[in-house]
Amino acid sequence: MIKCVTLGIMFVEAIVVLIRQSSHFRVTRALRPIFLVDTRHCGGVRRFIRQIFQSLPPILDMLGLLLFCVSIYGLLGYFLFSADPHDQHFTTLHDSFVSMFVLLTTANFPDVMMPAYSRSKWFSIFFISYLSIVLYVLMNLMLAVVYETFTRIEKEKFRKLLLHKRKACQHAFRLLVSKKDPNRMKFKQFAGVLRYYMPKLSTRDTVLMFKELNTSSSGTLSLEEFYSVYDAALLKWDAQFSQIPWFHTTWAPVQTMCQLAHDLVTWKYFEYIIYGLILSNGIAMIARIIEATNDLEESARAFSASWDTILFVGLYVLESLLKIVGLGIMQYFSSGWNIYDFTVTLAALLGVVILYFVPSFVYVVVLRPLRLLRLFKLKKRYRDVFGTLVLLTPLMCSTAIVMLVLYYFFAIVGMELFAGYNMRNCCINTTVEDFYKYSANGSTALGYYYLNTFENLMTSGITLFELTIVNNWFILMNGYASVVSQWSRAYFMLFYISTMIVLTIVVASILEAFRFRIQYKRQTSKREEEKMLHEEVHLKWEELQSWVQDFQLLEKLRQDLVVGGTATFIGVRPRNREVLQRRMYRSEIEDWMHEAELAEQSEGYIPSTDLGDGDDDSIATGSEQGVIADTVVQSDGYQRNVTINS
Repeated sequence: MIKCVTLGIMFVEAIVVLIRQSSHFRVTRALRPIFLVDTRHCGGVRRFIRQIFQSLPPILDMLGLLLFCVSIYGLLGYFLFSADPHDQHFTTLHDSFVSMFVLLTTANFPDVMMPAYSRSKWFSIFFISYLSIVLYVLMNLMLAVVYETFTRIEKEKFRKLLLHKRKACQHAFRLLVSKKDPNRMKFKQFAGVLRYYMPKLSTRDTVLMFKELNTSSSGTLSLEEFYSVYDAALLKWDAQFSQIPWFHTTWAPVQTMCQLAHDLVTWKYFEYIIYGLILSNGIAMIARIIEATNDLEESARAFSASWDTILFVGLYVLESLLKIVGLGIMQYFSSGWNIYDFTVTLAALLGVVILYFVPSFVYVVVLRPLRLLRLFKLKKRYRDVFGTLVLLTPLMCSTAIVMLVLYYFFAIVGMELFAGYNMRNCCINTTVEDFYKYSANGSTALGYYYLNTFENLMTSGITLFELTIVNNWFILMNGYASVVSQWSRAYFMLFYISTMIVLTIVVASILEAFRFRIQYKRQTSKREEEKMLHEEVHLKWEELQSWVQDFQLLEKLRQDLVVGGTATFIGVRPRNREVLQRRMYRSEIEDWMHEAELAEQSEGYIPSTDLGDGDDDSIATGSEQGVIADTVVQSDGYQRNVTINS
């Protein structure tokens, strides 16, 4: 609906511009990111935006209280200080409110206090009490309220998603089962739906998923068993003996060499040797920094391309090669820390080469110290921090996109409002005059603020980033208020409030993720976690033949299974937030499921009442199906999708 309205207004604007042959204030250009956000690739962004709107009520409540305090102190400040002709911060009620709003960000402190402070030291009580109440109490209280709201929303979101998946399983089960056996789902029906839900899943993994779900070993799935299909879809399967070293079938001398490398890198003291090596590298870097010269190129070469650098980089390369030979490429790159070590080592080696051939490219000096980050892994607190960052990675990506959308919106509006104004030597006889002074011979250290303009998208983005940092942001606001209009301050204040809301929610999400990880660590031992993340399945060939009737499918499975015997596979769940939440909220999940069952019973819901068309294979396959999707409502009150074969 929003997209259609936006497109309609854009079309009308385009017609108006064509008729008038001149542009006008076109704010709808700022709404273009709507079409980016509403795509299948930005689901996380939409969820984060939804969380922002869900968190708005308590934030708006606290903002109302904040603005009330700002207004009260602004009114009091006007009557206290407006009589002083040397104090330009409280000349009018409008100036007084703006000064107290800026003081909320501390950007103009203590400048705003000094004229009054010069008259009487007792006037400092006004500013100290204001900052104590608004900055240290109300702002932190806002964070606490947002944190509580965000935590509740996260838990509620998980509950709703869990119940939504339960309802989806019920709909799918009713459409898949046949009239001949209305309470059980056969493997053929299960495999049919997976061809659509997980089209890249191999036949072997489909069979293993079915076996994992079929806890009753009946050869067919009940609805209760089918409820776990989303959890089973997360499992990545490997044969039990897939951990056998990759080199066990190679030539004997190669096998001996690889076995020695394997024994070395799996030795319990090997990692400590590497940590000692990294620490030695750090000491060598400190020594190089102490003896640095005034010649940048010479200092850079001594720091990042000297004999000690080549020695340590060579040892890092040797470490990586030993691990790749001993563990195998797949196992080596399955570790995030190994990927980091390999990347940093390769970058440091590249830096040495660059400095030898292009000595002026001194920026590569930053590559050598990066390996020191590995030392932080030794302390548990840092491991918790890194673990939290991993959990926050999807959220941070969504946050970055939301901030870019926010910047784009305000940048377009800023270009419409302020483009074309020359800020050089503006703001005569104002408190910010010195910051905009310009001379052809060069500006002073203060006088470069005229560069902060809204001439194009890039400069607008930089200007908005400066406003986000809030250091001296009032100088930009007052500059444009002096040149354009006093009401232009509303633009800058709205931008500050918008970024404050988003960043407050980001801080709350970081706190919630860190708290969640710490609580999870306290409640779950290493052994319990290993048991939770791994599932073991024993698959007998005779059992497989009883519920897989397709001869061609059985032929495909021969190479992965033991014909006439039993094959064992290990399924591994990803260590993501959803999996950890299932562990953290296991008691609540039982209550939620019980409440859902009671609600379904009170509604008279019976899973087997609405069945398929009687065919054992309720899902058509491949090119046999031309699908027309529709939604119907049966007498039981439930909606379901219907596929019609053309």
